[in-house]
Amino acid sequence: MISKTKISKRTIKKTNPELVKTINLAKKNNHLGLAKILAGPTRQQIKINLTELNELNEKNIIVPGKVLGSGEIKKKLNISALSFSEQAEEKLKKQGCDIKTILRELENNPKLTGVKILQNY
Repeated sequence: MISKTKISKRTIKKTNPELVKTINLAKKNNHLGLAKILAGPTRQQIKINLTELNELNEKNIIVPGKVLGSGEIKKKLNISALSFSEQAEEKLKKQGCDIKTILRELENNPKLTGVKILQNY
């Protein structure tokens, strides 16, 4: 497991202020696994297509990376992610999914109860 100090050192190099806020809030709420993924290199963060999201059984999902618009979504999901491609955002809204940033999810649900965090997908 990674320490809070190591996460803080990685956060210094980040230039996106929203990402830094998200990492700090995750760290504060003791979600070190999520903070570790977010503090790591951007190219190693998850990039997931709608087809893969459609196959998951969970309804509330956090994607510590980017949601891409390839494929179709056939069910209503509550998805929190760092970012969404324009196509993915369009398709998710059309299906009636609730989409938001990870920061907003952490502010509304600090303990992340009932939420599945996708790791190493």
